[in-house]
Amino acid sequence: MPELPEVETTVRGLATVLEGQVVSRLAVHRADLRRPFPVDLAQAMTGARITGLSRRAKYGLIHTDRDRTMVFHLGMSGRWRIDPGEIGKHDHLVMETGNGHVLALNDARRFGSVDLVDTAGLEDWPPFAALGPEPLGPGLAPAHLATAFKDRIAAVKLLLLDQRIVAGLGNIYVCEALNRARIHPEREGGMVTRPMLNRLVPEIRAVLEESIAAGGSTLRDYARPDGELGYFAKDWRVYGREGAPCVCGGTVERIVQGGRSTFFCPRCQK
Repeated sequence: MPELPEVETTVRGLATVLEGQVVSRLAVHRADLRRPFPVDLAQAMTGARITGLSRRAKYGLIHTDRDRTMVFHLGMSGRWRIDPGEIGKHDHLVMETGNGHVLALNDARRFGSVDLVDTAGLEDWPPFAALGPEPLGPGLAPAHLATAFKDRIAAVKLLLLDQRIVAGLGNIYVCEALNRARIHPEREGGMVTRPMLNRLVPEIRAVLEESIAAGGSTLRDYARPDGELGYFAKDWRVYGREGAPCVCGGTVERIVQGGRSTFFCPRCQK
């Protein structure tokens, strides 16, 4: 599944061709993805000027001068294609701009989604209302995590994946950040000390920023809108590296938490 760096990379790529442009045409080629497309999507977007793009958690936001925002989620396999040579069977939404660009939302497994939301009500939109702070914003601080983790017996790995605590963190980057901060993924939240949190917060930011700079991580079907692959996977320290050496000299192990694989080094993560 595309995670925060992949969505951020996608949004930045789309911005290069969409910002300031007028949508000359929008068409959907099926009724739904994970849920139905908004019935008025084509009408609302055709003729609208794109005033900006942004991201919230793992959602991309395309803002318009009609005070409505098109919100997309890439699901398990979704990606945008800019100026594809031809429209394929998995290009379920196609948008054209006044300057001649064609953008196709491609989603083979159809676990993504597209919504239309009043821009003024974005913060109160149900999928956003319960989200925690952005990991790259000022809201993520050791004090915030200390409050969220207090007296919790759930594992720190699972708490960090809880979108109500931190918005947008996914499995890959939680594994990487915990390894960098030398924190065992099974440690109870309430037993994560303040010095540990002081290490963890900057490592969360660092691993996300490094991944964004590298274009994200290519996993299954993810690629940037220009078709290029993300290259951060070559810098993974633990994720997907069971049996490989850790930078500390230990050996990376794999366990399952909450139905997901967790990769860590028992030698340096305590």
